[in-house]
Amino acid sequence: MGLTARIRTRDGWAVSHAVVTVTDMTGTQVVRAEADAEGAVRDATELAPGAYTVIVTAVGYAPAASSAIVTASGRAEVGTVTLARQGGTELPPPGPWTIDPAHSSVAAVAQHLGISSVHGRFTEFAGTIEIAPDDITKSRVEAVIRAASIDTGNGMRDGHLKSPDFLDAERHPEITYRSTGLTAAGSDRWTVHGELAMHGVVRPVDLDLAYLGTGADPWGGTRAAFRATTELRREDFAMNYNQVLQAGIAAIGTTLRVELDVQAVQGESLPVA
Repeated sequence: MGLTARIRTRDGWAVSHAVVTVTDMTGTQVVRAEADAEGAVRDATELAPGAYTVIVTAVGYAPAASSAIVTASGRAEVGTVTLARQGGTELPPPGPWTIDPAHSSVAAVAQHLGISSVHGRFTEFAGTIEIAPDDITKSRVEAVIRAASIDTGNGMRDGHLKSPDFLDAERHPEITYRSTGLTAAGSDRWTVHGELAMHGVVRPVDLDLAYLGTGADPWGGTRAAFRATTELRREDFAMNYNQVLQAGIAAIGTTLRVELDVQAVQGESLPVA
């Protein structure tokens, strides 16, 4: 196999329509290959030893270029190439945006028994984003999550999570997040500073945010996609319940990994179905 590569988006999805072009040091094209449905590129053309330039292009994505050295084996193993959405280094157009719960997810992962993970999600939430027109750092986001909508796929466990040992959903039915600022963390990443209110406690929480791009939807609107992550300590929100096993390992991890996949519609409200 002469050329191999894997083409992915920043959040790990295959880019099936990507094209990889290889040129030698004179600028002459020696290989042109397209990715398959899994984003994999495989081309049997044997390459002469030497230095080459590899350019990956795909509609809707910014081109990526890199160098490759071909040894006596005649193979060019490019590895994984990550493509950013076209315009992904900027935030969406200014103005209001409304989070679409049907195409978004609010998930959390906790360690269980010290050897595996339990995955959960909240099924009821809403939120708004305001992109500031002049100073991006003044952009704002607000979100409300129904604590009782926690779903881990096990009714008994969900009931315990809603109890006073954890979320205490009856006394504190809403989990809220309000941003207080925004700073750049790289060419396509941002840090959202804000305050999270949960279980009757308010704490500062930062989100690591990646903007994945903006595009038209089938209903005549414009949508923007984001992915955000953070880690929370349960004890910071007065959730101190735990069961310690004989080996001294906590049955439930004290740290939660939060993963947000957000799709927002431009405007102050969601489109009417």
